[in-house]
Amino acid sequence: MSDRFPRSSGLLLHPTSLPGPYGIGDVGPAAHAWIDTLARARQTWWQILPVGPTGFGDSPYQSFSTFAGNLNLLSPDWMVRDGLLSPDDVRGRTFPAGPVDYEAVTQFKLGLARLAWDHFRSGWAGYLHDPFDAFQFEKRDWLGDYAQFMAIKDTQGGKPWYDWPPELVRRDKGAARSELADRAGFYKFGQFLFFRQWQELRNHARERGIKLIGDVPIFVSPDSADVWANPRQYLLDESLRPKVLAGVPPDYFSRTGQLWGNPHYDWDAMRDTGYAWWVARLRATFELVDVVRIDHFRGFVAAWQVPAGEKTAVKGQWVPGPGIDFFTRVRGELGGLPLIAEDLGDITPDVFALRDALQLPGMKILQFAFDGPKNPFLPHNYPTKCVTYTGTHDNDTTRGWWATAPEHEKQFFRKYTGRDGSDIAWDLIRLGWASVADWTIAPVQDVLDLPTEDRMNLPGTGQGNWRWRMADGALDGPALERLIEFTEAYARARG
Repeated sequence: MSDRFPRSSGLLLHPTSLPGPYGIGDVGPAAHAWIDTLARARQTWWQILPVGPTGFGDSPYQSFSTFAGNLNLLSPDWMVRDGLLSPDDVRGRTFPAGPVDYEAVTQFKLGLARLAWDHFRSGWAGYLHDPFDAFQFEKRDWLGDYAQFMAIKDTQGGKPWYDWPPELVRRDKGAARSELADRAGFYKFGQFLFFRQWQELRNHARERGIKLIGDVPIFVSPDSADVWANPRQYLLDESLRPKVLAGVPPDYFSRTGQLWGNPHYDWDAMRDTGYAWWVARLRATFELVDVVRIDHFRGFVAAWQVPAGEKTAVKGQWVPGPGIDFFTRVRGELGGLPLIAEDLGDITPDVFALRDALQLPGMKILQFAFDGPKNPFLPHNYPTKCVTYTGTHDNDTTRGWWATAPEHEKQFFRKYTGRDGSDIAWDLIRLGWASVADWTIAPVQDVLDLPTEDRMNLPGTGQGNWRWRMADGALDGPALERLIEFTEAYARARG
């Protein structure tokens, strides 16, 4: 598993943001066409957000499982092609081309997946029976727990697992009734379809020379199969409720910090297992992508723990994480560390020391750069081993950022670049592409020069995020040609 890649560039776009007729981007024809577009643009990287099944708020960072895939990403076209649905099954439902309506989309996509399951059990696509059996055996370490978790959640009206009856909360033997078997079977089959379609997408990416950057949040959702099936790996009380919650102290994004609500790991218990759950988690992620961005990397050095019951993240404290011992174990198990360290926020020298000891690239965000010449996010201060971004999924679009940037930052930008800011998105793209950073990435919204209304996420808000979609053909024409020009001019062109 190599963790070294040459000077290169790429784009950030979550699959849900792809165009298509089904109300949400998926891994079908539009995703394959997107890879072809990246190849035409001579890019190397397609960066995505986590692809797990999402719950409340539709956030990819709050998933029902860190191992499973999101069935909203299933392609109806590929299910028709594979003989699991008829063309008539996917006709008659139209969706607007704009932002994702998650409630409507989830009902539609799950309905199609359940219909495919019914067809499969009645004899359609019989050639898939042996591959499905093999998949269930290969994923047995997590698939059964996840399927059972989702099946019970259905029967409990979608309530979080810690509000289920006690015998289900504690997974008492015999509590899972036989009538759940069909529901669990459906969820296993859905995962089979997801991984089958994803591997087809990844094979296409490999053929076109495109590599995928995935994303692993350091913490998992409290309402997840991960916590339900492995409660001893977390700091929970006798009722299996979190003793402390994850978040970050007040920072650039929020004056009261961010209270994420995730449970903290019991790192001592995990160390006793050789970090087996984490090794399995990363191994599973590398089946989907080539490189992983570790979200909130600083949590491996120290994490912000907020007592359960607090309304904000202000009254927390830093508590040590597992440090280099964790990564030494992971490297030994996986044979390498093709990781990006998300080293943003309230970062102390020991975090940078761990990053550098592991020889991991950190992140440089150009929107954070323009308060003076010593700012580490300015290109002249970069090490080569880093990834520079115009902005991330948590930032405003660059055009939106510029509209509200303080005047002193605008003045320094003009002095630094010799540009007036009238083409600000491409000014930052040029800075990133021209920099010494090994890798440079831009959100597609910046390549398209889009305003604030097109941002992906506003941190600290629980609703209305993750809905943005790219218009069909938006990157064709001048924007694509300009991207090619920059990529070739600054020696980042693939192949």
